[in-house]
Amino acid sequence: MSPLQQIEAFLPISVTLATSGQPTPEELAEIAAAGYRLVINLATPASSNWNPQEKNFVESLGMEYVGIEVDWDYPTLSDFDDLADRLDSENGDRKVWVHCAKNMRVSAMIYLYHRLRKGYTEEVSRRYLEQIWQPNEIWQNFIEAMLELHSE
Repeated sequence: MSPLQQIEAFLPISVTLATSGQPTPEELAEIAAAGYRLVINLATPASSNWNPQEKNFVESLGMEYVGIEVDWDYPTLSDFDDLADRLDSENGDRKVWVHCAKNMRVSAMIYLYHRLRKGYTEEVSRRYLEQIWQPNEIWQNFIEAMLELHSE
């Protein structure tokens, strides 16, 4: 088993995109060794296992770090757009690792990214989300609001 598979809630999406819960410093080193060059963290300082030194550590490993703090109870359109714009700008040129505390925020955002930016079907988009969780009321309402907003 690869070291990446040991990371909490690890979910490979494509050859250039993977998601997970909070990696440890040792796991971040494995992510760098696996060729990932950008780490996007959607967690906040209030999240479980928050690592205030993550940015410095990621950069010391030669990777770029982007923090998009998504409030667990109040995800926003701006949060989604910030992540989606960043993913769109990568164009598959670099391997990207997106994480939060448990991969719940991330899996919901990736579901929306697949539906709204990539045009994937509901079935294809939902299979990644459902491997992690069934969204709670807050996140299900956010997903539905985002889908409705983009259907107009």
